[in-house]
Amino acid sequence: MSFVHDVHIFTHVCFNFQIIIMSSFSPLATIITQNKLTGTNFVDWKRNLDILLTAEGHKYVLTTPCPPEPAANASNAVKDIYNWWKKSDELARCYMLGSMSNVLQCQHEKFSTAAELILNLKEMFGEQSRPARQSAMQMVMNTKMSEGTPVREHVLKMIGYLNVLEVLGAEIDGETQVDMILNSLPASFTQYKLNYNMNKLKLSLSELVSSL
Repeated sequence: MSFVHDVHIFTHVCFNFQIIIMSSFSPLATIITQNKLTGTNFVDWKRNLDILLTAEGHKYVLTTPCPPEPAANASNAVKDIYNWWKKSDELARCYMLGSMSNVLQCQHEKFSTAAELILNLKEMFGEQSRPARQSAMQMVMNTKMSEGTPVREHVLKMIGYLNVLEVLGAEIDGETQVDMILNSLPASFTQYKLNYNMNKLKLSLSELVSSL
């Protein structure tokens, strides 16, 4: 029993030490290490985690499965893709575990990937985000651009609402997000919307801002 207890203590020290090391390389890491997940603050913690993982280029491991382990004779490019995914996943997992309360850390050490870990957290605390998600969705659906106002400001505001929805767990694909923004534009953009649909354009949100 005492051996198991010692192992848990050692694991906690290792994860916290890893976070301290990573924090020295990434000032953004303090966002989550200073605002640890306790349960009731899941929405805020997830938002800060998304900022950190996006800034460091590791967020993709939450939605992209691990590539198959390359064969010994695989090309260096294939091996690099696999190794980079594994490193990104381990960093993401360490950031998560290192920014949790000790109780939650013990409960989530068993998860081998960041995606598995975050999925379990969503199942545990996702209900907290439902009212906020519904409110953010209402903002997206009800916000309309007034004629004569700057389109850039309006679109950036809409993108902000969509980002909030993503943080709160809403899964809206890129094309649908663009459609939601286009539907919020006034009559003066009717021709633009017709051209967009007729030409079957597929712009990212940043490209849409520039195009409009």
